[in-house]
Amino acid sequence: MEMENIMKELKEIKKEIDYIKEHMIDSDFILSVEEEKILEESMKEFEEGKAIKLEDFERK
Repeated sequence: MEMENIMKELKEIKKEIDYIKEHMIDSDFILSVEEEKILEESMKEFEEGKAIKLEDFERK
């Protein structure tokens, strides 16, 4: 009887782990405060036409 309870509990834990894996946020998509600031500055430069295209940068 105890072994059955252990197996049942393990199955429930596995279901919970699978759920967590499906809904976990990838840490690569979370920006730090500093990274957000850099992104905002970059977007501003891009909108102002101050950004250099990667292709142009690579040619130089």
